Amino acid sequence: MSDIDVQTKRRYDLIPNLIESVKGYMAHESGVFEKVTEARTRAMNAGGGQEKLAAENMLTGALKTLFAVSENYPQLRANENFLHLQQELTDTEDKIQAARRFYNGNVRDLNTAIQVFPTNLIASTFGFGPLEFFESESAAEREPVKVQF
Repeated sequence: MSDIDVQTKRRYDLIPNLIESVKGYMAHESGVFEKVTEARTRAMNAGGGQEKLAAENMLTGALKTLFAVSENYPQLRANENFLHLQQELTDTEDKIQAARRFYNGNVRDLNTAIQVFPTNLIASTFGFGPLEFFESESAAEREPVKVQF
């Protein structure tokens, strides 16, 4: 889980820079900025487990919306700083997904091990129980964001 935390921290650090580079081009899109900023704050302050998962999913959705809206601004798409930050954020998102897959694979292995003899005896003796997977809560969160004007 620490690899996920490292990558989400990196994402939190990149977001303010991205917002600042975009603000000048998209002045009338302040609602998008507010959503991203609010989602970032929630994700940074989230506890553990399902609260953290929900906050991270909200942040991912807000960032998708920001990138979708930015497609309507050709000057912004040509801005080198924005493109660099967008690439860094995309790279970080890919690393978060890889860390989630790794974590979920380990959770799957642990959950299987605590149900199979003889490891189930040791697991029950020491009180080990199944862990939850790190995944989206609903199918709607897995769909790409649709922006309409």
